[in-house]
Amino acid sequence: MKTMLSAHSLSLGYGDKLIIKELDLEISKGEITVFIGANGCGKSTLLRSAARLLKAKAGAVMLEGNDIAKMSTKEVAKKMAILPQSPIAPEGLTVYQLVKQGRYPHHSWLKKWSKTDELKVQGAIKATKLEELSDQPVDELSGGQRQRAWIAMTLAQDTDTILLDEPTTYLDMAHQIEILDLLFELNEKEKRTIIMVLHDLNLACRYAHNLVAIKDGTVYVQGKPEQVVTCETVRHVFNMECHISTDPMFGTPFCVPYGRGRCLFKDKEAVSGA
Repeated sequence: MKTMLSAHSLSLGYGDKLIIKELDLEISKGEITVFIGANGCGKSTLLRSAARLLKAKAGAVMLEGNDIAKMSTKEVAKKMAILPQSPIAPEGLTVYQLVKQGRYPHHSWLKKWSKTDELKVQGAIKATKLEELSDQPVDELSGGQRQRAWIAMTLAQDTDTILLDEPTTYLDMAHQIEILDLLFELNEKEKRTIIMVLHDLNLACRYAHNLVAIKDGTVYVQGKPEQVVTCETVRHVFNMECHISTDPMFGTPFCVPYGRGRCLFKDKEAVSGA
């Protein structure tokens, strides 16, 4: 499988505080990769750096073999789109107007709005099932509809790679599945490379081809869900005991956490498989 995105001895931080330390990572083209880990471990920081929104303190991020730091902003935007956590649209902006923003990386003062631009916008609206809401203000939509509108904007950008920082945050269960199903379909039908941060381990296992567990600013383990989500990994990455079973619907790992004094089983070590 061809590598789409890679990091080499990458160190990231804010001010004097180092968040990511000499991290090495390879992400395959055409697959769904999910970053998992405890709060503050550096998942979102790593995603921001991958999108060239955060300059590396050391090391490099490579996009299809090219150093992303040496690429122009417009060049990166033509290859990769990012949807940050909880984006906010200007008041009164309609779904169509928001999705249209995704075409701006393809424009210059010489190049005006074209038929291709319009087709990409309409295609993105159709793919996210927002046709009937096209003229609706984004701030009047439900949480799931609003998130679909932002995803439509990234689709209109027409990149091979889409990065999403916790795209299911603040959504109820039904809308979480709706958004993840949409991303899964984009990967299946259009072979888009999807890289995202998720907190729900079980949903991550269902939808990801590969998981990257981050701990203490570096990659603790990377691989297929069944290789990554084990009692040992959950214990070390999340500082939590759990029982790992199999999702009856998907056959993927299913993590059942338990806290101190909350387990029905007396022999917790036997249950966890420790």
